[in-house]
Amino acid sequence: MNLIQALILGIVEGITEFLPVSSTGHLTLTEKLLGLKLDDPGVTAFTAIIQFGAIVAVILYFRADIIRLAVAWWQGLFHREARLTHDYRFAWYVIAGSVPIGIVGFLGKGLIGGPLRNLWVVAAGLIGWSVVMFIAERVGKRNRPEESTTLKDALVIGVMQCVALIPGVSRSGATISAGLFRNLDRVAATRLSFFLAIPALTAAGAYEGLSSASDISASVGWVPTIVATVVSFLVAYATIAWLLRLVAKHSIAVFIGYRVALGLLIAGLLVTGVVAAT
Repeated sequence: MNLIQALILGIVEGITEFLPVSSTGHLTLTEKLLGLKLDDPGVTAFTAIIQFGAIVAVILYFRADIIRLAVAWWQGLFHREARLTHDYRFAWYVIAGSVPIGIVGFLGKGLIGGPLRNLWVVAAGLIGWSVVMFIAERVGKRNRPEESTTLKDALVIGVMQCVALIPGVSRSGATISAGLFRNLDRVAATRLSFFLAIPALTAAGAYEGLSSASDISASVGWVPTIVATVVSFLVAYATIAWLLRLVAKHSIAVFIGYRVALGLLIAGLLVTGVVAAT
């Protein structure tokens, strides 16, 4: 992989990681158009590792919240009165909500990095999950703020996060939709989506970095991987701020038209033989 390819992929990751449009789907398509082999273990590892840049952006953007939650959680371990606070409970909700994707991601690693790395899957995920997003916006009451979040909310959203392991679905699209189904308001659902992303994507990036170091060295290279990760961090930081302002006033349905159009475009390219599925 050359540095231009790395730059492009870093920008794509940074823009799409937290928007409900599927970063994995966009990366899969972009990698294919750039002539990279989707079944190359190094490319698969690269895709997971550069997400770490976006996660660092989340950690820095929400650093005050994260510190507050961490302090509340630690104090709650030793002091009963601290366990009565929302911050203490919310910290546990994030931990509990992260368990499902940890289990499913580990057990399904071969499937995720193999058969699911297919542009037909991406097209189906983009179009199919758009229907779910539309329904979530229609039926969700959006009358619950973040302070009303419960353990059940976190577990439901955490389980739904597992669906996003299918390329094209979108992790944020899945988690925000689940939050809306639970009647959380859009900002609360989006913030919880961000918090649940931290342990999930950090673990995925760390695992790939440690277990696939030789694959990266043999095919993609560490310099392009580092460049793409840094670029994804810079772009993702700006994207987070923009998305939070957007959902405060607009429906996530604004992304549906784009998702469907992209899904149809990918299907058209596949049918006409312009690109291959894998």
